Order: sequence, then structure tokens, then C-alpha cells
Amino acid sequence: MADILSTYECFIVLKTDLGEEVTQKLTDKFSALINEHGKLLSIDEWGKRKLAYPIEDETEGVYYLYNFESGSEFPAELQRVLKITDGILRYLVVKKEA
Repeated sequence: MADILSTYECFIVLKTDLGEEVTQKLTDKFSALINEHGKLLSIDEWGKRKLAYPIEDETEGVYYLYNFESGSEFPAELQRVLKITDGILRYLVVKKEA
């Protein structure tokens, strides 16, 4: 039986000192990973913003919001990859209600 696709949001905060090239590589990596396991619907770059509280001595971060569709198994894998990727301050993956 085919897995039913659900819609998810993935919110990522990157370190500001990564540089444009590294930031682009990371966003491309996550886009490719999402497309490999589902369908990327959109990426919203919110840019550099002040954090509500310091994280790892950082006071600012670069914010991205990914909207995608995938099966129910993929979000856990995406979170695993985000957790072990250098340069990420915070991430959150949530299932959107239909």
C-alpha cells in the first residue's frame, strides 16, 4: 500500500557567519533531500533576524521555511540529518493540518 502524502513545514535557523556559499550549499542540500523523499512546495528565505535569546553565543540567525509533501517516515530522517549538520542553530519540522 502506498504511503499517503502529508504536508509539512520545516523551519531552519542557520548561523550568520557561514558565508553565502556555505549557506547556499546547505539550502541546496536540504532541497535535494526533500525532493528525493517527497515534493518541495516552496522555500521562503526570511533572511537575517535577531534571535529571541542567544544560542551557542549567537544573537542572530538566518531563517528559512521549507514547505513540502512527503510520506510519514521522512520527517524523522530529515530531523536526523538536520541534527548532525554543522551550522544549524535550530530546526523544527511540523505536520500541517489538512
